[in-house]
Amino acid sequence: MDSTEGNYVYVILGEEIILIDTGRPKNGEGILNDLKSLNINPKDVKHILITHNDFDHIGSLAFLEQATGAKIWASKEDIPVICGENHEGIKRIIKYIVKVKKPENINAYPEDLKIGDIKVIPTPGHTRGHVSLLYKDIMFIGDLFRTPKGKITSMMSFSNWNNQIIKESIAKIDEYDFEWICPAHGEPIKRDGHLKDFIKKISD
Repeated sequence: MDSTEGNYVYVILGEEIILIDTGRPKNGEGILNDLKSLNINPKDVKHILITHNDFDHIGSLAFLEQATGAKIWASKEDIPVICGENHEGIKRIIKYIVKVKKPENINAYPEDLKIGDIKVIPTPGHTRGHVSLLYKDIMFIGDLFRTPKGKITSMMSFSNWNNQIIKESIAKIDEYDFEWICPAHGEPIKRDGHLKDFIKKISD
């Protein structure tokens, strides 16, 4: 969505309208304006899927929960942090700098790891419960990695919960069939050979 450039929120216009992540605090009005530009009424949004618990992904979650009435989903590992428990490592500090309102209701992803036509893929490493989301030929990767200037680049190591596990998660998504990669940080890119080259680079 245009209002979240640099830390993207995505909307899926499938059988049901679905938001992926909610940006930073105070991004909510901009997201609603983006929806309006697509002729989408906020109440038409049926689900909000959270890739992980960082403030720049859940910052407007409570606002959009109220505005849309959508059902909210996140991993069972990340829900406690979304609901107010402490982050680990350096992210503990951010909690005291950036205030994020908690949602009223949040659901753990179902056991079959499907929300409609979307497959939920556990990809821990950036956080304990980070997930990627596969819809048709598009993989929404949250903060699994970033794509500045169209090139796949690792997230800053200090921002990751576990730097070894995130490498395993990146290799994991390579097992799936998709054409497009949509990150939170950077622009969407075609998969082509970029992903395999990146996996080889971080494995050396």
